[in-house]
Amino acid sequence: MTLAAENVDLQLLLAVDSSSSVSDAEFDLQMRGFAQAFRDPDVQAAIRGAGDRGVAVAMIHWSGADSQVIAQDWSLLFGADGANSFADSLDQTPRYVERGSTALGSMLDYAGAMLRASPYTGQRQVIDISGDGRANQGKPLAPEREALLTQDVTINGLAILNEDDTLDRYYREQVINGTGAFLITATDYEDFARAIRRKLLRELEGAPLSHRQQRGQGIQLSQGN
Repeated sequence: MTLAAENVDLQLLLAVDSSSSVSDAEFDLQMRGFAQAFRDPDVQAAIRGAGDRGVAVAMIHWSGADSQVIAQDWSLLFGADGANSFADSLDQTPRYVERGSTALGSMLDYAGAMLRASPYTGQRQVIDISGDGRANQGKPLAPEREALLTQDVTINGLAILNEDDTLDRYYREQVINGTGAFLITATDYEDFARAIRRKLLRELEGAPLSHRQQRGQGIQLSQGN
C-alpha cells in the first residue's frame, strides 16, 4: 500500500549545474553558497514564516541527458535547526555528476518525476535552477517546461553570467515558467552566494499576489536585488 504524501507549505527542489562548463572550484562555490544561505538568519526566519507544515527541500546535480543524481533527498525544515542540519549535509556533499553537456529539458523531466515521487506534496512546488549555459543536449526544453506548468510547478532561475552575458535573456524567455516565476542573475561564481540567498528568500516568502494571478509569466530581479 502506498502511503499518502504529507502536505507541506513549500516543496523546493534545488537543481545545481554540474556540466563541463563548471569547474570544480566553481562547483564548490555553488555548494558553499547554498550552505551559507541555509545558515543565514533571514533565510531561517523565512523558513519559519513559510507555514506551520514546513518546507520540504531536496537537491539534484545535473548535466547531460542521462546525468541527473539526487545529491540530497527530501528533508523537512521548520526553522534554524533543520536549516543548519541541511547546510551541514551540503558541506559534506561531493560532486556526483562529473562534467557533461547541458540537458535542461532532461533535467526538468527528472525533476518533475522527483517531485511526484516525493513523500511530501507542497501547496507550492518550485524547481530552483542555477546554471551558466544553454540547453545543448537531451529532451527538448519547451515541452518539459510546459508540462510542469500544467502541474502547477513553478520554475525559477539563477543565471550565472560568467561565460554568456546574455544568458539572463535565455533563462527569462526559455527556462523560467509558472505562477510568480522569476530570475536572478549572478555576475560570476564569486557572486553566487549573494544571488542564491536572495533567490531562496524570494522563494520561501512566496510570490506577491499580483504575480500569483499572472500564471506562466516570469519576472526578473536585477543583480542588485
